[in-house]
Amino acid sequence: MNSIKIIMPVTIKAKLTDKLRARLIDEAVKVAEQMDLEMKQINLQMQRELERAPEHAEEIHRFFNGELAPRQGRQNEAYHRKETLEKLANGAEILQGTTERQVELKIGDNLREAMGVEIVVEDDKIIAIRS
Repeated sequence: MNSIKIIMPVTIKAKLTDKLRARLIDEAVKVAEQMDLEMKQINLQMQRELERAPEHAEEIHRFFNGELAPRQGRQNEAYHRKETLEKLANGAEILQGTTERQVELKIGDNLREAMGVEIVVEDDKIIAIRS
């Protein structure tokens, strides 16, 4: 066998523009607001359960705190992402995700070059493909 076809990851990066910054900040704010609503609902449910069964207060607090913790974490991440985006300069490259591509490798090919491929976009248009 002299060659093999494999699936390789491709990194997708975006150049930060005012348009992208506004969209990403809006998404972060929406996540933070959604987590706030969910936490308020959980707290209301916890209060109802405490009123219904005060003798199980410790278990009720433990259960509902377990429900609150991941939402608080997501809210904190969203606020941190918003603050970071506000500080970054236009033109900064930020990670947008990954995708895959099929590659045929032959004997003698440089594996590192085949692995390090990334696509750079600016306002949803591809501006570079790097290896």
